[in-house]
Amino acid sequence: MRLSWLAKPFTNLWAHRQLAARLILRDILGKYRGSFVGVLWSLLNPLLMLAIYSFMFSIVFKARGTTSEATGGGFAVFLFVGMIMHGLLADCIGRGPSIIVGNSSYVKKVVFPIDILPWVALGTALFNAVIGFIVLLGAILLSRRGVPWTAVYFPFILLPLLLGAVGIMWFLSAVGVYIRDIGQLTSFVSTMLLYLSPVLYPVSALPLNLQFWMRLNPLSFVIEQGREVLLVGHQPDWIGLIVYTFVGGVIAIAGYGTFQSLRKGFADVI
Repeated sequence: MRLSWLAKPFTNLWAHRQLAARLILRDILGKYRGSFVGVLWSLLNPLLMLAIYSFMFSIVFKARGTTSEATGGGFAVFLFVGMIMHGLLADCIGRGPSIIVGNSSYVKKVVFPIDILPWVALGTALFNAVIGFIVLLGAILLSRRGVPWTAVYFPFILLPLLLGAVGIMWFLSAVGVYIRDIGQLTSFVSTMLLYLSPVLYPVSALPLNLQFWMRLNPLSFVIEQGREVLLVGHQPDWIGLIVYTFVGGVIAIAGYGTFQSLRKGFADVI
Protein backbone atom coordinates (compact mmCIF):
# COMPACT_ATOMS: atom_id res chain seq x y z
CA MET A 1 0.00 0.00 0.00
CA ARG A 2 2.81 2.36 0.91
CA LEU A 3 4.67 1.69 -2.36
CA SER A 4 1.53 2.25 -4.41
CA TRP A 5 1.01 5.65 -2.73
CA LEU A 6 4.62 6.64 -3.46
CA ALA A 7 4.05 5.85 -7.13
CA LYS A 8 0.67 7.60 -7.28
CA PRO A 9 2.02 11.00 -8.46
CA PHE A 10 3.33 9.24 -11.57
CA THR A 11 0.64 6.58 -12.10
CA ASN A 12 -2.04 9.28 -11.90
CA LEU A 13 -0.30 11.20 -14.66
CA TRP A 14 -0.16 8.07 -16.80
CA ALA A 15 -3.86 7.39 -16.20
CA HIS A 16 -4.73 10.92 -17.39
CA ARG A 17 -1.95 11.31 -19.96
CA GLN A 18 -4.30 12.18 -22.82
CA LEU A 19 -5.99 14.90 -20.79
CA ALA A 20 -2.60 16.23 -19.69
CA ALA A 21 -1.35 16.28 -23.29
CA ARG A 22 -4.41 18.26 -24.43
CA LEU A 23 -4.01 20.76 -21.61
CA ILE A 24 -0.30 21.21 -22.37
CA LEU A 25 -1.08 21.83 -26.04
CA ARG A 26 -3.81 24.29 -25.12
CA ASP A 27 -1.46 26.04 -22.71
CA ILE A 28 1.26 26.38 -25.36
CA LEU A 29 -1.09 27.60 -28.08
CA GLY A 30 -2.90 29.94 -25.69
CA LYS A 31 0.33 31.68 -24.78
CA TYR A 32 0.79 32.87 -28.37
CA ARG A 33 -2.86 33.25 -29.38
CA GLY A 34 -3.47 36.52 -31.18
CA SER A 35 0.16 37.14 -32.14
CA PHE A 36 1.20 37.35 -35.78
CA VAL A 37 4.07 34.88 -35.50
CA GLY A 38 2.28 32.48 -33.15
CA VAL A 39 4.12 29.44 -31.82
CA LEU A 40 7.21 30.44 -33.81
CA TRP A 41 7.93 32.85 -30.94
CA SER A 42 8.99 29.81 -28.91
CA LEU A 43 11.83 29.38 -31.42
CA LEU A 44 12.54 33.06 -32.04
CA ASN A 45 12.93 33.91 -28.34
CA PRO A 46 15.89 31.56 -27.66
CA LEU A 47 17.44 32.47 -31.02
CA LEU A 48 17.30 36.16 -30.20
CA MET A 49 18.63 35.59 -26.69
CA LEU A 50 21.53 33.50 -27.98
CA ALA A 51 22.33 36.20 -30.57
CA ILE A 52 22.34 38.85 -27.82
CA TYR A 53 24.58 36.73 -25.59
CA SER A 54 26.98 36.14 -28.46
CA PHE A 55 27.17 39.84 -29.28
CA MET A 56 27.52 41.04 -25.69
CA PHE A 57 30.09 38.54 -24.46
CA SER A 58 32.05 37.91 -27.66
CA ILE A 59 32.24 41.51 -28.88
CA VAL A 60 31.25 43.98 -26.15
CA PHE A 61 32.65 42.37 -23.00
CA LYS A 62 35.01 39.96 -24.74
CA ALA A 63 34.70 37.37 -21.98
CA ARG A 64 37.87 35.55 -22.92
CA GLY A 65 38.30 33.99 -19.50
CA THR A 66 35.63 31.39 -20.13
CA THR A 67 36.02 30.81 -23.87
CA SER A 68 38.39 27.91 -23.43
CA GLU A 69 38.00 24.48 -24.86
CA ALA A 70 36.25 23.45 -21.65
CA THR A 71 33.36 25.79 -22.36
CA GLY A 72 32.85 24.67 -25.91
CA GLY A 73 34.54 27.56 -27.70
CA GLY A 74 32.24 30.40 -26.69
CA PHE A 75 30.97 32.03 -23.55
CA ALA A 76 27.52 32.57 -25.08
CA VAL A 77 27.05 28.81 -25.51
CA PHE A 78 28.46 28.20 -22.03
CA LEU A 79 25.98 30.72 -20.62
CA PHE A 80 23.03 29.39 -22.61
CA VAL A 81 23.31 25.92 -21.06
CA GLY A 82 22.81 27.42 -17.60
CA MET A 83 20.07 29.74 -18.80
CA ILE A 84 18.02 26.85 -20.19
CA MET A 85 18.09 24.96 -16.90
CA HIS A 86 17.53 28.02 -14.75
CA GLY A 87 14.74 29.16 -17.06
CA LEU A 88 12.96 25.82 -16.74
CA LEU A 89 13.04 25.91 -12.95
CA ALA A 90 12.25 29.64 -12.77
CA ASP A 91 9.23 29.12 -15.03
CA CYS A 92 7.94 26.37 -12.75
CA ILE A 93 8.56 28.37 -9.57
CA GLY A 94 6.92 31.45 -11.07
CA ARG A 95 3.78 29.60 -12.17
CA GLY A 96 3.51 27.39 -9.10
CA PRO A 97 1.45 29.64 -6.76
CA SER A 98 -1.19 30.42 -9.42
CA ILE A 99 -1.74 26.92 -10.80
CA ILE A 100 -4.82 26.17 -8.67
CA VAL A 101 -5.94 29.77 -8.14
CA GLY A 102 -5.80 30.39 -11.89
CA ASN A 103 -7.83 27.25 -12.63
CA SER A 104 -10.46 27.61 -9.93
CA SER A 105 -13.19 26.31 -12.22
CA TYR A 106 -11.57 22.87 -12.14
CA VAL A 107 -11.47 22.71 -8.33
CA LYS A 108 -15.22 22.34 -7.92
CA LYS A 109 -15.40 19.59 -10.53
CA VAL A 110 -15.18 16.47 -8.42
CA VAL A 111 -14.20 14.26 -11.36
CA PHE A 112 -11.37 16.51 -12.56
CA PRO A 113 -7.89 15.38 -11.45
CA ILE A 114 -6.49 18.74 -10.35
CA ASP A 115 -3.26 17.11 -9.21
CA ILE A 116 -2.18 16.82 -12.85
CA LEU A 117 -2.17 20.62 -13.28
CA PRO A 118 1.44 20.94 -12.03
CA TRP A 119 2.39 18.28 -14.60
CA VAL A 120 0.74 20.44 -17.27
CA ALA A 121 2.74 23.49 -16.16
CA LEU A 122 5.90 21.37 -16.18
CA GLY A 123 5.09 20.12 -19.69
CA THR A 124 4.77 23.69 -20.96
CA ALA A 125 8.05 24.71 -19.31
CA LEU A 126 9.73 21.60 -20.71
CA PHE A 127 8.49 22.45 -24.21
CA ASN A 128 10.21 25.84 -24.01
CA ALA A 129 13.36 24.19 -22.64
CA VAL A 130 13.41 21.66 -25.50
CA ILE A 131 13.14 24.45 -28.08
CA GLY A 132 16.03 26.21 -26.34
CA PHE A 133 17.98 22.94 -26.33
CA ILE A 134 17.51 22.56 -30.10
CA VAL A 135 18.80 26.12 -30.61
CA LEU A 136 21.72 25.32 -28.31
CA LEU A 137 22.64 22.20 -30.30
CA GLY A 138 22.65 24.28 -33.47
CA ALA A 139 24.94 26.84 -31.84
CA ILE A 140 27.31 24.10 -30.62
CA LEU A 141 27.34 22.56 -34.09
CA LEU A 142 28.27 25.89 -35.68
CA SER A 143 30.87 26.90 -33.09
CA ARG A 144 32.54 23.51 -32.70
CA ARG A 145 31.58 21.86 -36.01
CA GLY A 146 30.17 18.93 -34.14
CA VAL A 147 28.11 17.98 -31.10
CA PRO A 148 29.73 15.57 -28.60
CA TRP A 149 28.07 12.15 -28.58
CA THR A 150 27.69 12.53 -24.83
CA ALA A 151 24.83 14.98 -25.52
CA VAL A 152 22.55 11.90 -25.51
CA TYR A 153 22.91 11.90 -21.70
CA PHE A 154 21.35 15.34 -21.33
CA PRO A 155 17.80 14.01 -20.68
CA PHE A 156 19.16 11.98 -17.76
CA ILE A 157 20.64 15.15 -16.29
CA LEU A 158 17.31 16.95 -16.65
CA LEU A 159 15.42 14.17 -14.83
CA PRO A 160 16.23 15.20 -11.23
CA LEU A 161 15.50 18.82 -12.13
CA LEU A 162 12.09 17.86 -13.53
CA LEU A 163 11.22 15.76 -10.49
CA GLY A 164 12.21 18.52 -8.11
CA ALA A 165 10.36 21.14 -10.18
CA VAL A 166 7.04 19.29 -10.19
CA GLY A 167 7.35 18.65 -6.45
CA ILE A 168 7.95 22.36 -5.85
CA MET A 169 4.92 23.21 -7.98
CA TRP A 170 2.68 20.80 -6.06
CA PHE A 171 3.78 22.51 -2.85
CA LEU A 172 3.53 26.09 -4.14
CA SER A 173 0.19 25.53 -5.87
CA ALA A 174 -1.36 24.15 -2.67
CA VAL A 175 0.12 26.75 -0.32
CA GLY A 176 -0.62 29.52 -2.83
CA VAL A 177 -4.35 28.91 -2.41
CA TYR A 178 -4.16 29.91 1.25
CA ILE A 179 -1.24 32.38 1.18
CA ARG A 180 -1.56 34.58 -1.90
CA ASP A 181 1.57 36.59 -1.00
CA ILE A 182 3.76 33.63 -1.88
CA GLY A 183 3.44 34.60 -5.53
CA GLN A 184 5.35 37.82 -4.82
CA LEU A 185 8.16 35.88 -3.19
CA THR A 186 8.75 33.45 -6.05
CA SER A 187 9.92 36.13 -8.49
CA PHE A 188 12.59 37.16 -5.98
CA VAL A 189 13.63 33.53 -5.47
CA SER A 190 13.97 33.00 -9.23
CA THR A 191 16.19 36.08 -9.58
CA MET A 192 18.24 35.03 -6.56
CA LEU A 193 18.79 31.58 -8.08
CA LEU A 194 20.11 33.19 -11.26
CA TYR A 195 22.96 34.87 -9.41
CA LEU A 196 23.55 32.19 -6.77
CA SER A 197 23.80 29.40 -9.36
CA PRO A 198 26.69 28.85 -11.81
CA VAL A 199 24.67 30.26 -14.70
CA LEU A 200 26.83 33.30 -15.42
CA TYR A 201 30.08 31.73 -14.24
CA PRO A 202 31.59 28.29 -13.51
CA VAL A 203 31.88 27.09 -9.92
CA SER A 204 35.65 26.86 -10.43
CA ALA A 205 35.79 30.66 -10.81
CA LEU A 206 34.79 31.12 -7.17
CA PRO A 207 37.21 31.16 -4.22
CA LEU A 208 37.72 27.69 -2.75
CA ASN A 209 35.93 28.57 0.47
CA LEU A 210 32.79 29.47 -1.51
CA GLN A 211 32.79 26.54 -3.91
CA PHE A 212 31.52 24.13 -1.24
CA TRP A 213 28.51 26.34 -0.49
CA MET A 214 27.79 26.86 -4.18
CA ARG A 215 27.68 23.10 -4.73
CA LEU A 216 24.93 22.84 -2.12
CA ASN A 217 22.70 24.67 -4.58
CA PRO A 218 20.76 21.91 -6.38
CA LEU A 219 20.99 23.80 -9.68
CA SER A 220 24.80 23.78 -9.56
CA PHE A 221 25.13 20.05 -10.15
CA VAL A 222 22.72 19.81 -13.09
CA ILE A 223 24.11 22.93 -14.78
CA GLU A 224 27.70 21.78 -14.50
CA GLN A 225 26.83 18.25 -15.61
CA GLY A 226 24.90 19.68 -18.55
CA ARG A 227 28.00 21.58 -19.65
CA GLU A 228 30.13 18.46 -19.20
CA VAL A 229 28.03 16.34 -21.59
CA LEU A 230 27.12 19.08 -24.08
CA LEU A 231 30.32 21.10 -24.31
CA VAL A 232 33.23 19.09 -22.95
CA GLY A 233 32.18 15.63 -24.13
CA HIS A 234 32.51 13.93 -20.74
CA GLN A 235 30.11 11.33 -19.38
CA PRO A 236 28.01 12.49 -16.43
CA ASP A 237 28.84 11.78 -12.81
CA TRP A 238 26.56 8.76 -12.55
CA ILE A 239 26.79 8.39 -8.78
CA GLY A 240 25.98 12.05 -8.26
CA LEU A 241 23.18 11.80 -10.82
CA ILE A 242 21.61 8.84 -9.01
CA VAL A 243 21.77 10.74 -5.71
CA TYR A 244 20.22 13.86 -7.24
CA THR A 245 17.49 11.82 -8.95
CA PHE A 246 16.64 10.22 -5.60
CA VAL A 247 16.50 13.66 -3.96
CA GLY A 248 14.34 14.94 -6.81
CA GLY A 249 11.97 12.00 -6.31
CA VAL A 250 11.74 12.72 -2.58
CA ILE A 251 10.90 16.37 -3.32
CA ALA A 252 8.24 15.27 -5.81
CA ILE A 253 6.60 12.87 -3.37
CA ALA A 254 6.79 15.36 -0.50
CA GLY A 255 5.23 18.07 -2.67
CA TYR A 256 2.48 15.71 -3.79
CA GLY A 257 1.79 14.71 -0.18
CA THR A 258 1.46 18.37 0.81
CA PHE A 259 -0.87 18.98 -2.12
CA GLN A 260 -3.11 16.05 -1.19
CA SER A 261 -3.23 17.14 2.45
CA LEU A 262 -4.30 20.70 1.61
CA ARG A 263 -6.58 20.10 -1.37
CA LYS A 264 -9.62 19.35 0.81
CA GLY A 265 -9.98 23.04 1.63
CA PHE A 266 -9.40 24.42 -1.88
CA ALA A 267 -13.09 24.77 -2.73
CA ASP A 268 -13.83 26.63 0.52
CA VAL A 269 -11.03 29.16 0.05
CA ILE A 270 -11.42 29.73 -3.70
